[in-house]
Amino acid sequence: MTTHSDPQEEALALPQGDTQVEGSQKSPHEIKPVVEALLFATDQPLPIKKLVEILGAEKECILQAIDLLRQEYESSRRAFQLEEIAGGYQLLSKKEYHSWISCLEKKNTESSLSPAAVETLAIVAYKQPILRATIEAIRGVESSQILRSLIEKGLVKIVGKDESLGRPLLYGTTKRFLDYFGLNSLNDLPRSQELPS
Repeated sequence: MTTHSDPQEEALALPQGDTQVEGSQKSPHEIKPVVEALLFATDQPLPIKKLVEILGAEKECILQAIDLLRQEYESSRRAFQLEEIAGGYQLLSKKEYHSWISCLEKKNTESSLSPAAVETLAIVAYKQPILRATIEAIRGVESSQILRSLIEKGLVKIVGKDESLGRPLLYGTTKRFLDYFGLNSLNDLPRSQELPS
């Protein structure tokens, strides 16, 4: 891919063989786009210590750049905001858009789950904590691969071990399961009489 450079990009480019931007002489306005790029690239809160380490800039300068980004997002009425959470900074969608995002996540999850996976997930949701052997007894087929897939998708997790011989694993649903299906808690699952026959 062909790219062009401009003076600002060159000023923030990483020196050959170095792992951090020489940011100690940069102003908050100059490092602001780099801070934004780093926050955009991660799905976890980014600690200020990590930003200092990456940028090589003073903590106060980075905090000012973060404040500039906050003001910019607020004044331009963006759908996201910069939040300080869990000991770091993260770009998060605003609360008023959460129902739309949940709908998207639900559709993405539903479209990626096979009928067998949906059946297994329903059994886990209603019977948890549950043994794989119990799931297989209800379904009538081997279910280890489907359980692995549901764990990889973050919808099911291992919640403990049973006291029976061999101490087999117990499975349950995750917070992500609740998010994907728009539930506040497992109490919001439809009762059996509410399900279509």
